[in-house]
Amino acid sequence: MQFSLWLALAGAGAMISLTPGAGAINTMSNALTSGFKRSFWGILGQQLALVIHVVIVAAGVGIIVSSSPFLFHLIRYVGAAYLVYLGIRKLLAKAEKNDGDGSPAVFESGFSMFRRGLWVNLLNPKAIVFFLAFMPQFIRPEQPLLPQYVVLTATVVAIDIVVMWFVFAAGAKQLKHLTTSKRGQLTLNRIFGILFIGVGILLALV
Repeated sequence: MQFSLWLALAGAGAMISLTPGAGAINTMSNALTSGFKRSFWGILGQQLALVIHVVIVAAGVGIIVSSSPFLFHLIRYVGAAYLVYLGIRKLLAKAEKNDGDGSPAVFESGFSMFRRGLWVNLLNPKAIVFFLAFMPQFIRPEQPLLPQYVVLTATVVAIDIVVMWFVFAAGAKQLKHLTTSKRGQLTLNRIFGILFIGVGILLALV
């Protein structure tokens, strides 16, 4: 891949990652409930979903999904229902005890955050449609395809990790002081619960 083309890819990838969505909300929620460092588990799950999306599109399955209204809407509504489910869980969540500095006494396992991050991104059929439109802009058919897909995937994943961890997870630190009180925790749970539900509804309707 030519350096100029890669720069365009990096710029487009950054703009995509900086656009708030379910992944950003999930990352901020993890950072607030489990801490900045441990939120990386959820980010890793989201990246695996991105890799799977690229593989699906590269294999041509994405065309089938995007051209089949039944499959597209099935994945779409399952994904929307999952986000609404996460939102309801947040709304019903109780405040947890902490050690005085905002750190919860009981942490969610890394695997649980990884799994949730995977499903949040994976159950979004619009991501497949997006990659169908996005990837051809940076792939040259006359050149070996595998190296190009590897560079594209590595670039998109690396940029998304940086944005999720150092923008959204780090940004959540500004709200960390709210986790030191029961009222603050409940407020954050309601905020993120509403955000998850809102994104789920948008995914289902827009």
